Amino acid sequence: MLTASGLIFAYEGSRILRGVTLEVSPGEVAALMGRNGVGKSTTLKNIVGLLRSEQGDVQLGGKSMNGLPPHQRSRMGLAYVPQGRDIFPHLTVRENLSLSQMLHPGGKPDELSRVLDLFPILKEMLARKGGVLSGGQQQQLAIARALLTRPRVLLLDEPTEGIQPNIIDQIGETLVKIKKEDGIGILLVEQYLDFCRSIADRFYLMNRGAIAASGPIAELSEGLVNEHLTV
Repeated sequence: MLTASGLIFAYEGSRILRGVTLEVSPGEVAALMGRNGVGKSTTLKNIVGLLRSEQGDVQLGGKSMNGLPPHQRSRMGLAYVPQGRDIFPHLTVRENLSLSQMLHPGGKPDELSRVLDLFPILKEMLARKGGVLSGGQQQQLAIARALLTRPRVLLLDEPTEGIQPNIIDQIGETLVKIKKEDGIGILLVEQYLDFCRSIADRFYLMNRGAIAASGPIAELSEGLVNEHLTV
């Protein structure tokens, strides 16, 4: 469904991405992993169009998105939850969610109810402003807001960062549910190894701006972990 081929990107003369190639199939979680500073977040930003790669191609469903701005890529079926969540802190939970529906009209009547069933804590907080939510609640809101765009592929950047373990478990269960029930592909940037092993189907390991290893998550060996993840 989502294919990135040969992405090359430089910032202020420094080469950040060196021919990154990966793919995410429908109903699959692909974990993009690596140490800090190897280019994981930059890869996501190139895929969604927030950064413009010098070379390479990004396709969704066989259609190239090269040259398209982020909002057009979103309408083609990409949804992006950045590191830090970027919810609107002065808007209520309901208003944060309503913005997605306004910008992506034509959804099913029960669309909001479905998302709130996935994240029941948000039902109790619809009138609260996003800025007063805990980090875990904000992350759930950010993912819920992204799902209301009806994505074909969901891109998540460090969704477990700074979140308590029970909320991490809830988020993991929800991601597994939407990949199975809705067929959404998920590209996950994450450093929490146990989380990746619990929900991912495939892994990509990055090193120095390139994919150094990849395969089914069951083949993520301790040798690869020590070589590419252990600090």
